Amino acid sequence: MGLAGCIADPSGLTSSAPDRPWDPGGQGGGFGVQGAIGDAALTEASRSPVQVLSGKTYDLAELIDLGQRSHPSTRVAWEQARQAAAAVGIAEGTFLPMISANVIAGYQDVVTPLPDLKGGTDYVSTKASGVTPNIALQWLLFDFGERQALLEASKQTAYAANVSFNGSHQVLIHNITRAYYLYGVARQKTAIAEQTRANSGKVLAAAQARFSNGIGTSIEVAQAKQLVAQSNFRLVQARDGVDDAYQDLTGAVGLDPKAKVRVATSAGRRLPRARAVPADKVIQQALSRRPDVLASYAAVKASEANERAAAAAFLPKVYLGAVAASNRGRVQSGALPGVGLQGTTSGVMVGASIPIFDGQIRANRQRQAASATAAAVALHRQTRDAAVREILVTSNAVSSALASYEAASELRRAASVTYDAAFEAYQNGLGTLTDVTTAESGLLDARQAQADAHAAALIAASTLAFTLGNMTSSAAPSEALR
Repeated sequence: MGLAGCIADPSGLTSSAPDRPWDPGGQGGGFGVQGAIGDAALTEASRSPVQVLSGKTYDLAELIDLGQRSHPSTRVAWEQARQAAAAVGIAEGTFLPMISANVIAGYQDVVTPLPDLKGGTDYVSTKASGVTPNIALQWLLFDFGERQALLEASKQTAYAANVSFNGSHQVLIHNITRAYYLYGVARQKTAIAEQTRANSGKVLAAAQARFSNGIGTSIEVAQAKQLVAQSNFRLVQARDGVDDAYQDLTGAVGLDPKAKVRVATSAGRRLPRARAVPADKVIQQALSRRPDVLASYAAVKASEANERAAAAAFLPKVYLGAVAASNRGRVQSGALPGVGLQGTTSGVMVGASIPIFDGQIRANRQRQAASATAAAVALHRQTRDAAVREILVTSNAVSSALASYEAASELRRAASVTYDAAFEAYQNGLGTLTDVTTAESGLLDARQAQADAHAAALIAASTLAFTLGNMTSSAAPSEALR
């Protein structure tokens, strides 16, 4: 019971459920890099399917909450973190003695030929039986830090698994945000296509009125009908795009493909303000938050610990052994009465093991550990460089998207004026249907360009927040627009 109290519970080494990101400041022991981890009890709520409320319109924050509770990626990352936590428990267990209870029972019958006085042979049977229960203890007392190094490696690996689990939540939030904005722009394009079809209907009515008054031609009417048909075709394509974007959104959330969810529009979302390229201090702070950078650094520390463990394997190990046994048996030989035997045995032994030759197994393990450390260092550097590059690229993307939106807005205003003027001139007999058709096509392109630029700016802002390591909650997409 005393030894059991020395054992740390590995279930306290990760988040309490797959829908809750790991809190480094929560419960549990430290990991050496930073932070701690909380309880890992598997809640029944995490097993239950997420229910979508009919009639409810979900905004982005609510969709993110659904995704964190339903998407399989968070479950996979959570289980991996739990496996890494169990590995820490295994490494900690090596510091404690191994106690085993054993029972050995046996029966033996030995037949011995003996010469008799008449020159013949007699056979004497000697029977022995017994039961020996015992309790044995094995304890590795000293190993020059090999177990400590392995424990450190397992803790670093568990830390990396936990920050990767948090990273899976950030990726999920970013994917849902992007799919939400793309679904919103698809709906905007459908509304634009419907407005274009309505405008085409007005043009057809004007062409038919001109033809009825004798100032138009049948060619103009046919061209106007063609314009209506093109508008209908664009509307069908736009609606198909909405269906595809809806499936992408429900897939990003992790809902059933047949689920019916009412989603709030993103057309009225305000755009982020223009911002300068992040300074070095901001980038360094982002690197200290990004799960991929933290995980790669923990991998370096784990590899270095494994390398120390491989070096310690060349040094002696000191063991303690103890046994307590009880012997109970019986011996009977021939016709003589049996004799019962009883006794107890106890002992304590201390020994040392010094490795001499093992066919280069330890040497090759040491080389393997050194190579793994070098690879982890290189991967960490690559991850840092890639993270800095992502931050700079996405920062520039925000500025470009905002500039594109301003240009598209100006283009839409000019195209609206052009269309209104061309349509009014055509109604009054001062313009041609070709001018109206060209103006309508230009207005359609301008409206779609403005919608695309609006969504691109929203996505770029959320991507920048993601690359800075700030996409940590359902409120993060809204905060990215400030």
